Amino acid sequence: MAQRIATYAEFWPYYLREHADPRTRRVHVLGTLLGIGLFVAGLASGRWWLVLAGVVIGYLFAWVSHMLIERNRPATFTHPLWSLGSDLRMAWLFLTGRLERELRRAGLG
Repeated sequence: MAQRIATYAEFWPYYLREHADPRTRRVHVLGTLLGIGLFVAGLASGRWWLVLAGVVIGYLFAWVSHMLIERNRPATFTHPLWSLGSDLRMAWLFLTGRLERELRRAGLG
C-alpha cells in the first residue's frame, strides 16, 4: 500500500482492488461464511474450540487466497478492523447480488 489510508471510505475501494480476481473473492466469501458458521455454532454450544476454529478458518482461507491467487499482502496486517468489516461487507454484498456494482465503483470489471 503506497499511500496512507486515513478513512474507511478510502479503504473500501482499496480493499476491493486487492481482491480483483473473482476466485479470491469466492474463496474469501467461503472462508467468511464457514468462519461465521463455526463461530456462531461455538458460541451457541459453548464449545470454545469451535469459536477459535471459526476465526482461524476465516483468516486461513483469506490469507491463502492472497498468497496463491492475488499474490499480494492481506490488508489484515495494516488495517485489521477495517479488513474484518470489509470481509463481512464483501460476503454480504456477494450473497445479496450487489457486489458487482461496488466493484465497478472501485474501478474493477
